[in-house]
Amino acid sequence: MKFKTAFVTLTLILLGLGVAQEAQPYPPLYLVSIPTAGTLPKGTYTLEMLLQNNGGILPKLAVGLTDHFTIGMSFGVQKFIGDVKAELNKQTPEVQLKYRVYEENTSWPAIVVGLDTQGRGAYHVKAVDNDTTTVALNRYDQKAWGVYVVASKNWNLLGNLGMHLGISKNNWENKDGDGDIDLFFGFDKQLNRTFSLLLEYDAALNDNADAYDINTITFGKGRGYLNAGLRWAIAPGLLLEFDINNITLNNDASSYSNREVKILYSESF
Repeated sequence: MKFKTAFVTLTLILLGLGVAQEAQPYPPLYLVSIPTAGTLPKGTYTLEMLLQNNGGILPKLAVGLTDHFTIGMSFGVQKFIGDVKAELNKQTPEVQLKYRVYEENTSWPAIVVGLDTQGRGAYHVKAVDNDTTTVALNRYDQKAWGVYVVASKNWNLLGNLGMHLGISKNNWENKDGDGDIDLFFGFDKQLNRTFSLLLEYDAALNDNADAYDINTITFGKGRGYLNAGLRWAIAPGLLLEFDINNITLNNDASSYSNREVKILYSESF
């Protein structure tokens, strides 16, 4: 049985290595979760499907209106897969906007200004804390980026190496009284023409006040979120990503890191 599993795994890897996919057809818009300074080329769209824990799904659509301006929207559903009633995150879609204000050159990184209202995990309108008091939340497990600025720089180091550093401010998920500016950074490293490694850290400075005592909800505890992923270019325009999130166990509700699968498809129109 172990030999059969190893054989199937090796076969899939060799098939992946044999795909004539030189690189992702556009710079990554996000790593595992943090935004980058990448935007879609004009006339290109991307469909993304994130498969989350507890049967949740998060589809996203992004469109490149120009080479510098990308718009998108997303709509999450919790418990979509399973035998219980599915729950919408919100009644309206979330939005994503990215505008590149400065192009990357040999000396300076690319710089993007953006807006992203999509948080991670479930959306909570209210909850009951350990004192049996109902509190208003109106927030995701992990807050949305809000308004952000991010810089990205790439180098050719046995394949592309991209470094990303950003700052963000969320002005609407602040019922906990924690409205601090957040910081995040990460990198993506092309391992070969098929696989890329992703690693990122979100300091979650706007989610470490510990204002609630609700152990069933994954609010931040001050450690930040360390996430890693492996992105596989299966075919031209089709990417599959395996992610491990919250390696730092930055909440009381999780005893293990969170594993997710992401599927991305891009095409021109």
